[in-house]
Amino acid sequence: MTEAMRMFGNLLVSGPFPTPETETAYHIVCLILLIAMLICALVAIIIVLFQPGNSTGIDALGGSSETFFGKNKGRSMESRMKKWTIISLVALAICAIIFFVLQLNGVWGIGG
Repeated sequence: MTEAMRMFGNLLVSGPFPTPETETAYHIVCLILLIAMLICALVAIIIVLFQPGNSTGIDALGGSSETFFGKNKGRSMESRMKKWTIISLVALAICAIIFFVLQLNGVWGIGG
């Protein structure tokens, strides 16, 4: 873990006069945010890949008709997958914004 922190330490600067405590905490928070963004992105990609397509496509040529189960199927698994896609992408956006603000505070000393 310390090697990963040193690797990110070359990219991240914690201000003009960092103390060892604030520098270590800064790197740990940034590393946690990077890992959280990676996990959120992978979850979003996997969920999107498992979602079925919305268009009927070739089924329209075969004349297949909708059944009651087929109409209500969208309320169960498909709606949950769409909801989790939105949740994971919102979490990814929030982590990215927090990470960006930390970078502004750390590199340029902007903010508090």
